[in-house]
Amino acid sequence: MSADRTLRELMSLEGRVALVTGGAGHIGRSVAHALAELGANIAVVDLSASGCADVAAELGRSWPVTAIGFDCDLEHSDAVRDLPRRVRERFGRIDVVVNCAAFVGTSGLEGWAVPFEQQSDATWRRAIEVNLTAPFILVQAAAADLRASGHGSVINISSIYGLAGPDWRLYQGTSLGNPAAYAASKGGLIQATRWLATTLAPQIRVNAIAPGGVFRDTPEPFLSRYVARTPLARMAREEDFKGAVAYLASDLSAYMTGQCMTVDGGWTVW
Repeated sequence: MSADRTLRELMSLEGRVALVTGGAGHIGRSVAHALAELGANIAVVDLSASGCADVAAELGRSWPVTAIGFDCDLEHSDAVRDLPRRVRERFGRIDVVVNCAAFVGTSGLEGWAVPFEQQSDATWRRAIEVNLTAPFILVQAAAADLRASGHGSVINISSIYGLAGPDWRLYQGTSLGNPAAYAASKGGLIQATRWLATTLAPQIRVNAIAPGGVFRDTPEPFLSRYVARTPLARMAREEDFKGAVAYLASDLSAYMTGQCMTVDGGWTVW
């Protein structure tokens, strides 16, 4: 019997290609750096061509890997469906898909972070399209590449609001909101993870991560309320998700599929 691989060998992604949607965003950029540090070449996918190109250049300067930006509007099914072909033409393979992009209401569309009675069905549909439909189409289109990999791994970035309802006490007296569409799409993504895991096994593993709230100049009194409700007594930082992504993307998690790792400082424990 041959000796077990070392942890360093299990975590290595050298020679593999990771496609990261939302790669120019806060969490996506951190995820891309984590995978590049482990040796993966990176397809940085984002709505902004300049944004993903900038992150790709940054990755190339930081790590001895190849990184290329791919602009893609995830609200357009044909563009999503064609994305694996574009990546394959440049890299020759796809081993890891990270569905990190999310509709967060920055488009200026009305009816998003407002009281329930004012939330619009148009915004609901756009959120579902980006947060849930696009991952479905992308995994479907990339399935042949992931099967051929021998190490195919899909990581869906969900949210604590895909697991739990909002605690409205955090929001009282603030301008912050918590749209129903965000929660429904992120909860759907977790169930899609389970469905895809049994459907694509044993060649492709599919798992999810549910991040807690990330600090980005979060205003008071929401910040203090959120911290008080979190056992680890702080909001998340982007780097807090690097370990979970590295684990799920690599052979460290070779016997794990259909699971959702909650990385929330204990927020959903009580």
